[in-house]
Amino acid sequence: MAAHTPAKDAIAIAEYGPSEKLKDSPTSPVDVSDSHSHEKLDAEYELDGIHDGLVFPTEEERMTLRRVSDFIPWNAYLIAIVELAERFSFYGSSVVFTNFIQQPLPRGSHTGAGFKHGQSGALGLGQQASTGLTTFYQFWCYVTPLLGAYIADTYLGRFNTICIAVIIALLGHIILIVSAVPGVIEHSHNSVAAFSIGLIVTGLGTGLFKSNISPLVAEQYRRTKLFIRIEKSGERVIVDPAYTVSRVYMYFYLFINIGALVGQIGMTYSEKYVGFYLAYTLPTAIFLVCPLILFLGRNRYIRSPPQGSVLTAALRIWRYAARGRWTWNPVKLVKNMTADDFWESAKPSKQVAKPKWMTFDDQWVDEVKRGFAACGVFCWYPIYWLTYNQLNNNLTSQAATMTTNGVPNDVLSNLDPLALIIFIPIFDIILYPALRRFGINFSQLKKITTGFVTGTMAMIWAAVLQHYIYKTNPCGYHAATCVDADQNPLVSPLNVWIQTGSYVLVAFSEIFASITGLEYAFTKAPKNMRSLVMAIYLFTSALAAAVGEAFVTLSIDPLLVWNYGVMATIAGISGVLFWIHVRSLDAREDEFNNLSEGRFGVDMY
Repeated sequence: MAAHTPAKDAIAIAEYGPSEKLKDSPTSPVDVSDSHSHEKLDAEYELDGIHDGLVFPTEEERMTLRRVSDFIPWNAYLIAIVELAERFSFYGSSVVFTNFIQQPLPRGSHTGAGFKHGQSGALGLGQQASTGLTTFYQFWCYVTPLLGAYIADTYLGRFNTICIAVIIALLGHIILIVSAVPGVIEHSHNSVAAFSIGLIVTGLGTGLFKSNISPLVAEQYRRTKLFIRIEKSGERVIVDPAYTVSRVYMYFYLFINIGALVGQIGMTYSEKYVGFYLAYTLPTAIFLVCPLILFLGRNRYIRSPPQGSVLTAALRIWRYAARGRWTWNPVKLVKNMTADDFWESAKPSKQVAKPKWMTFDDQWVDEVKRGFAACGVFCWYPIYWLTYNQLNNNLTSQAATMTTNGVPNDVLSNLDPLALIIFIPIFDIILYPALRRFGINFSQLKKITTGFVTGTMAMIWAAVLQHYIYKTNPCGYHAATCVDADQNPLVSPLNVWIQTGSYVLVAFSEIFASITGLEYAFTKAPKNMRSLVMAIYLFTSALAAAVGEAFVTLSIDPLLVWNYGVMATIAGISGVLFWIHVRSLDAREDEFNNLSEGRFGVDMY
């Protein structure tokens, strides 16, 4: 593993200093004079200050040598801490949304706290309204990244857009606090108005933030080419930037879930024993860490400047390539649009009279082609997110119908980030390296396919459990509204911790599909379109939220078994179809990861 290198070498690599800094390292890149074939290969690459002095593998070495990751730069950890604080505030506040919307204000309460034997609540709008509003919030948070990406790529750059997003989100969190303070929460109409405004403002800030923080963290690692390194044991290995980016996002996701776990646990107990105003105030206080770290590290971050309307150029390339390929025959149309030579006709070097707007080189066209292929992969993600989104509402409501023994019903959702915190290092340190040592290529697209499978298994678990809840609840198929003569909830004797299986399986699916989606969006996008492609990936979650609205009618008794069963069926079938669709792309994974970086904004021919 690359992590065995001494710390001084890790810092040298992280800072991308001159290659001389690494000469004495036992795991340093090999000397350029290692072989004549390497000298010839290295001569093909321009000096760029990042890959200078490295030795690049031959085709034979690419096929035979084991691949490892490089070191993660310290800058990436700083950005990950910003994300941790933002996710603490996001999940810490949103984890109590279901109870805030669905459950009524406890009798005589001015804070919504339910205490040990009661149920926390505020607005009392019911499960359908709860599912609808939380689904809208999910939709809104993942539509607005498109705006954030456009602003960043075209005008302000990622870092500046993130700073603006932090200000907007902070305002939204303050409005959420207002909706829950004593004096407002007792008046449901006033509270729901402030709460709705808070959702919209917070979601806008979240969207501007999300589309730019994910590319920014991976951009701190600057190497893009495979190179040779000799390990302490004397083994020659290939350092693969794609594996390094994968590790960056694995630990970025780990930081996300540390923030989510602490935020969710803390706020569920705040809601349960103090009130909703505290459950919204503490996340706001932690959110203030974001501007502080952004300011302190402002001179350390690697930033990509905006390059104007890159999206317009990318769409013009596609439209230019599609000339003469349109037909009313749908079979022939698909064949024409997916032909191997589709993008070749749009390359500047192939033009006799080159249009003035073609201010880029052939390599940038190849990058755009790769980016479009990635967007085709993302078209399947809304189906995957349908299963994941059950965590945000229906599984929380399911827990409220089971025996909790004083545990807040919404604390169970913390099993998901807890499982991720436990298993992400296991996957990174043990599972993935073991697969590589045995010669198993567990590629990005294979991981995503596995994510569909584990998501399906999670929904099957939830469906079976829901069946037994109905079977054991005193009110049968009306478990969510079952109360005694004093309006105290009557629940199934099944212990709420039986839900663990669903949450752990969803966590596995996130490691395979969600983390890999971030990685795929970054590695397959042109450098000057990374925020946009990342936003398109995030937008798939918004589409899932919109599609999820069609299933709201299944989110009530006695139809919840059908709800989980339908989700499992759709995800399972989609996983099979997904692999059929992407297996040809999977065979070209190495080719796509090692494309030369294109140039945009200059006349190359």
